[in-house]
Amino acid sequence: VQLQASGGGLVQAGGSLRLSCVASTRTFSRYDMAWFRQAPGMEREFVAAAYRSGGTTYYAESVKGRFTISRDNAKNTVYLQMNSLKSEDTAVYYCAAKFLGTYGDWGQGTQVTVSS
Repeated sequence: VQLQASGGGLVQAGGSLRLSCVASTRTFSRYDMAWFRQAPGMEREFVAAAYRSGGTTYYAESVKGRFTISRDNAKNTVYLQMNSLKSEDTAVYYCAAKFLGTYGDWGQGTQVTVSS
């Protein structure tokens, strides 16, 4: 599945951004969707996931209470609402899809820069 992420930008610390990721598939509801991020010089890390059934979500401890992942299956879109942003949230954010096994389909990434 092809993924197109958008919504990144430059924001001051304490501000908010909403990322969107549109998937090119007719079976979007059958995929687990997630957001990952990669800061300069760091490995890619998990941020949040929205699973295919039951509306279950899961967050990294570092973003819990500040970020909210949601999905709209009718629009083939997953969102990441990011509030109370910190400088350490600066990274390229990637959306990913998983049908079986691991997250194997990735978007191109969108840059989020938080200025302190």
